[in-house]
Amino acid sequence: MPFQRPDSRIRPFAAFCLLLLSAAVCLASKHFVMPGSRPAKGYPAHDEHPTERVTVAVDPYDMADKANIFSIHYSDAGFVPIFVVVTNDGDQPVSLAGATAELVTVNRTKISPATEDDISRRLTNPSISGTPNPLPWPKKVKGTLNKDQQEELQNARFAARAVEPHNTQAGFMFFDVSGISAPLAGANFYLTGVRDAKGGELMYFEIPLEKYLSAPAR
Repeated sequence: MPFQRPDSRIRPFAAFCLLLLSAAVCLASKHFVMPGSRPAKGYPAHDEHPTERVTVAVDPYDMADKANIFSIHYSDAGFVPIFVVVTNDGDQPVSLAGATAELVTVNRTKISPATEDDISRRLTNPSISGTPNPLPWPKKVKGTLNKDQQEELQNARFAARAVEPHNTQAGFMFFDVSGISAPLAGANFYLTGVRDAKGGELMYFEIPLEKYLSAPAR
């Protein structure tokens, strides 16, 4: 049987298929990596308590370039991820076990961090949002998050129960701002219930988000 040369048109097609496969593998293998944190005083939006030697900072991930660290599009579901950083420059640990965070908008709307279940329900069933969809698209059928999405959500959320001396703890809190126009403008972040090693409660932390919005671009 005479030898037949492969059709030269097959090679570009095969290369194109290989490129698509490589892209799919890269996308599938994307895993959330917590951003590195620096001491809280290094962020524009922070509140330092010099006497208690504790500083709390917030860094909203409200822009697409920052939010690219996530595989989940939280903003599309009405959430704003806020990176919360707590630095303890003292010689004794501080407890966050009973701490309470709150985002208060310019209109005095008080928003607590969403729970894992809150976020999961919204992501798998967007129709439960309080904001009606004006477009005649079919409602998404309720489902569940896949394993990678569940791990991302669990690993991203702020989970520290304490901050050891001369140490920093950080993680994300997700706030439901659906239906709120420009939710960060004029808003304040509060953290209460932080306690020292003797159980005494520290003065509450108050951080105006305008410190973040007005900071020079890095």
